[in-house]
Amino acid sequence: MMRERLSQRVQRVPPSGIRRFFDIAATMPDVISLGVGEPDFVTPDAIRGAAVRSIEQGYTAYTSNSGLLELRVAVAEHIARLYGVRYDPETELLITVGVSEALQAAMLALIDEGDEVIVPEPCFVAYPATVQLATGTVASVPTTVENQFQVSAAAIEAAITPRTRALLIGYPNNPTGAVMSREGLAAIAEVAERHDLTVLSDEIYDRLVYGAPHTCFAALPGMRERTVLLGGFSKAYAMTGWRLGWMAAPADITGAVRKVHQYAIMSAPTMSQYAGLEALRSGEDAVTAMVGEYDRRRQVIVGGLNQIGLPTFEPRGAFYVFPQVSHLGLSSEEFVERLLVEHEVATVPGDAFGPSGSGFVRMCYATSMDKIETALERIERLLRSVS
Repeated sequence: MMRERLSQRVQRVPPSGIRRFFDIAATMPDVISLGVGEPDFVTPDAIRGAAVRSIEQGYTAYTSNSGLLELRVAVAEHIARLYGVRYDPETELLITVGVSEALQAAMLALIDEGDEVIVPEPCFVAYPATVQLATGTVASVPTTVENQFQVSAAAIEAAITPRTRALLIGYPNNPTGAVMSREGLAAIAEVAERHDLTVLSDEIYDRLVYGAPHTCFAALPGMRERTVLLGGFSKAYAMTGWRLGWMAAPADITGAVRKVHQYAIMSAPTMSQYAGLEALRSGEDAVTAMVGEYDRRRQVIVGGLNQIGLPTFEPRGAFYVFPQVSHLGLSSEEFVERLLVEHEVATVPGDAFGPSGSGFVRMCYATSMDKIETALERIERLLRSVS
């Protein structure tokens, strides 16, 4: 009899709670997807052109493990310009295969077996898995719609134990669209300093905010030296498939993460790096235009959901809404399944993002206005059938 050959570490990690419904949706020709968190825009022409030119000019070899120095310099200038935080592109910046790789590599570099990482939720589905794959323990801190899904410093402090090593936060938030206030983040910073925590701050949606300024966690007083700042190109520049992200952190952390990165990845795709360089040089107008369109869609879907009877708080960032469905007598999963099978609209159950997402559903409005309006009509038909 063959012995068990899968690691306990991997077996403990559940599959993504998102995939099952996408697999069903893939078999339905007329489905409207409000499920995948991906821009519906094509990567801007100038950015695509830069990648094509890099290939034509023969720039197809590995780059430095840390990434193109030109790109690291541009990222450092970008962070300094937006948030006033300065990083040494030689020693404190790493170009990665999306933020996902940066986050997993950082966890492996920072967390030992049994160390606890505090994770406010609802949260991106990969957050708990990255902790578990690093043999750490997740300490979940729930947030609520009453507080607009902003985590409090008091709740974080209450979760701290002698085993707590780090805090992982992601704002603007996926799945809720919540944006933290500067005051709230400053209070969290005080807790992190008092308890000597490393803070991993996933700010991939930093440019996608609507009437609420984004606060970079590393820009808060005293936080640069204890923050692992994560960002990338996927959302703001419509570059999801290019798989390009970055990590900025003090040199000792960056050096440790680079070890994981160099053995697992070697370097991010070279042509993607040239595309990212062009995005930082010329992509600002495209970002502004896309954010304006997302804002228009945001207002339509929030107003529409509230009007048809799904209470929805106003998200101020990313491109998600998180309407409440618990009052319908259906679980999140039941609502999502019926909406998909009976009315051909794909969404994601809120509890795929943690227990405090139970009773909610994530909908992504990174799709055309026509599809959003049709989806609202189909959702209303479901509501009439369950009322």
